[in-house]
Amino acid sequence: MLSPVMLIRTLQPEDAAAYQALRLRGLAEVPTAFASSWEEEQGTPLEEVARRLRPDETGAVFGAFTSGQLVGLAGVQRESMVKLRHKAWLWGMYVSPEQRRSGVGSRLLEHALPYAWQSLGVAQVHLGVHTGNVSALALYRRFGFEVWGTERGALIVAG
Repeated sequence: MLSPVMLIRTLQPEDAAAYQALRLRGLAEVPTAFASSWEEEQGTPLEEVARRLRPDETGAVFGAFTSGQLVGLAGVQRESMVKLRHKAWLWGMYVSPEQRRSGVGSRLLEHALPYAWQSLGVAQVHLGVHTGNVSALALYRRFGFEVWGTERGALIVAG
C-alpha cells in the first residue's frame, strides 16, 4: 500500500487555524514537551497566531502535510541579541500520533535545519527535550544533536 504524499513547507498566516488546532492538540496530549501550556494558548486569537506564523529574518514555522492535512510542526527561531545571533532554537516540534514513525519528524528536520544554517546563517541549533521522550531523543541524535546538559525541574506540569 502506498503512503500518501507528504509536503513540507513554511507555514504562512493563512495556515493559522490548522496550526492552532494541531498545536493545541500537542499541548494537551504531551504537556511535558512544551514550555507553553494549553491553558495559555487556547484563547489566543487567530489573528495573533497568524502574526506569529509570518516568516521573517529571525525564523519560521514548518508544517508537514499529508493528504492536505497538517500533521506535523517545527519552528526555528534565531536569537535576537548580537552576541547570540549565531544560535537558533528548534521549538514546538510535534507530530500527530497517527503519523509518528512515518518519517514526518525526519522530514521536518530536513527542512528546518538547513533553513537555520543557510537562511538564518546560524552556526548552532539548540533544542530542549524531556529526558523521558526516548523516540524524540533518538530522532535528534540521528541529526547530530548531543546532550550538553540536563536541567532538573525545567518545567513544572500539574504540580
